[in-house]
Amino acid sequence: MDAVFARTVWRALEPLHAVTYFAPESHEANRAVGLRGFWMGYFAARAAPLGAVAAGAVEAVFYNFHPAMVRRAIPDAWGFAAPEAVLRARVEAAAAALRRVVPSVPDAAAKAVPLLERVVAVADGAGRPLFAANRDLPGPGDPVSALWQGATTLREHRGDGHVAVLTAEGLDGCEAHVLLAACEEVPAAVLRDNRGWSEEDWQAAVHRLTARGLLEGGGHPTAEGRGLRAHIEVRTDALAVRPYRALGATEVTRLIGLLRPSAERVLTSGVIPFPNPMGLPRHAPA
Repeated sequence: MDAVFARTVWRALEPLHAVTYFAPESHEANRAVGLRGFWMGYFAARAAPLGAVAAGAVEAVFYNFHPAMVRRAIPDAWGFAAPEAVLRARVEAAAAALRRVVPSVPDAAAKAVPLLERVVAVADGAGRPLFAANRDLPGPGDPVSALWQGATTLREHRGDGHVAVLTAEGLDGCEAHVLLAACEEVPAAVLRDNRGWSEEDWQAAVHRLTARGLLEGGGHPTAEGRGLRAHIEVRTDALAVRPYRALGATEVTRLIGLLRPSAERVLTSGVIPFPNPMGLPRHAPA
């Protein structure tokens, strides 16, 4: 099993996880539990496994958001809804969204969850706070809820590893987005506006990356910039693939086969916008 598989499984798991950000069931659940506005719901729901943490902890693990954006939601969110209530709301709403969008998901979940649970059980939590916090949550009894939780836990495992690689390469949150936009042709406004960076922040990051020789005039990537971006993705994949080695080749193929139809259904349902700040493509892996 090589690192390419990590990208394949991410593209199969990420759509299942991402309903929590975009589905109306999730928006309504956040409102019903007392959270105010989309971004308070986002930060509270994603950070809830950590408990009622202070803003600094959320800034650290939600690395690519402007700190001020985090602080508009945290710690105020915990005064409106306790983390325990948020956790119940998020998993129930995500499962309801998956059932609506993918009517066949209960059958796929029943077969895929035992495989995902084996991967989660062997994954290393060292240096991965969001993964470890999600891993330690009680397992939902409902298989669709368990599918969403497994997808979420493993995407946070990948995300924590990605943050480690970015920081090791000396990139801050805004610089990481500038380099992504330059190399992958993701619209800058999608990343900038959804992560709270101002135009001034963005241009300052462009200047810093230019000084490092990663960008050239007009913000286009240099060969060194493209090389660094490729290295970051390859290294992220290499770190993410490790726990999947608990599965044999046959089980790996089976897992992707179980996840792919549900992921494709989510991607074609209109629930997730394109382009999106996650960099998720329109189609599940072939």
